[in-house]
Amino acid sequence: MRIGIDARFFGSIGKGLGRYTQKLIENLEKTDSENQYVIFLRKENFDEYRPKNKNFQKVLADYRWYSFSEQLFFPKLLYKYKLDLMHFPHFNAPLLYRKKFVLTIHDLILIHFPTVRSSTLSPVFYWFKFLAYKIVIWSAVHRCKKIIAVSKFTKKDILNVYKDIPENKIEVTYEACENLYATGPDRSDEILRKYGIIKPYLIYIGNVYPHKNPERLVLAFKKLEKIRGDIHPRTNENNAASLADSKNIGVGVKLAFVGSEDYFYRRLKNFSAENEAKNVLFLEFVPDSDLGALLRSAEAYIRPSLYEGFELPPLEAMSEGVPVLSSDHECALEILGDSALYFDGKNTDDMISAILKILSDGELRKRLIKKGYEQVKKYSWEKMARETLEIYKK
Repeated sequence: MRIGIDARFFGSIGKGLGRYTQKLIENLEKTDSENQYVIFLRKENFDEYRPKNKNFQKVLADYRWYSFSEQLFFPKLLYKYKLDLMHFPHFNAPLLYRKKFVLTIHDLILIHFPTVRSSTLSPVFYWFKFLAYKIVIWSAVHRCKKIIAVSKFTKKDILNVYKDIPENKIEVTYEACENLYATGPDRSDEILRKYGIIKPYLIYIGNVYPHKNPERLVLAFKKLEKIRGDIHPRTNENNAASLADSKNIGVGVKLAFVGSEDYFYRRLKNFSAENEAKNVLFLEFVPDSDLGALLRSAEAYIRPSLYEGFELPPLEAMSEGVPVLSSDHECALEILGDSALYFDGKNTDDMISAILKILSDGELRKRLIKKGYEQVKKYSWEKMARETLEIYKK
């Protein structure tokens, strides 16, 4: 077969989508020596991909995501290469491409969170763009030969939203994680000083879009500043407080946000300032050379998200020996199993209870670290690529 892969998200420019696409291609190179592959890239990542298998060739397809050029000109390029099968690792398959293709859907966040609040666009332009997205997704889901979902939760979600899609059209192939951060000599003290962080702290890594629920996390830490170990349990907040011992274990613990400076990140910083959350820190962009030490020095990685299609960042934290606190949404329960400490993402007092448990219970922390290492082993990029290849063959 002659198979095309839309790799315009390849590598760092595509964040989570980029890593999925990169790992798929790299592992297909190791797995498949029979089929021919055409890898379509943009200028930004064209040099980042260097084929290591003679059956793989790369082609420049410099069409911006979600653009008119993607819809109008990308299909012409695809037709030129006479592909037997095309794989779009995201929902944005061009409406004019009418040959066989496979589609990967990572989540339906766009469908479930269609609010102007989650966009920097004006309301009129936002709703126009949202309508266009819905048309593109609906068309792609119905035209493709197979849908690859990255979790059982995502498969279930697709079937709930697109009720006329047969269940056997959707295959689940899990993503995986790997050790991203170099260990080397221990420079953690030096790096903590560089960013002005004093232990103990929890860490949040990634974007802060509204469905990630970062504002409730800020409010939880605001409440945590006031909790003293001598408060007796009465209300929900006091139940959380009762976990703090006489040393005031909840007082002084900080939250470090790590993420790229964008509209949502700046808005969260303003929200934190308005609420006078003194123990919430914003580190903005941190290079991987420093990020590993910041992660490993944290008491825990915290993930308050209300919706995800897969849970890659928590798995990455587990691979670094960091316990994970996560909201108890369905996908987290599926992917993380019993290796995380869960809380109700809509309840700040429940967040506080989880935070105080991880700070006060050393045995719990050890158990979560051990379970985390085991949980990570269940997922493999190589297995994902093999399963994807079988889907191509079908």
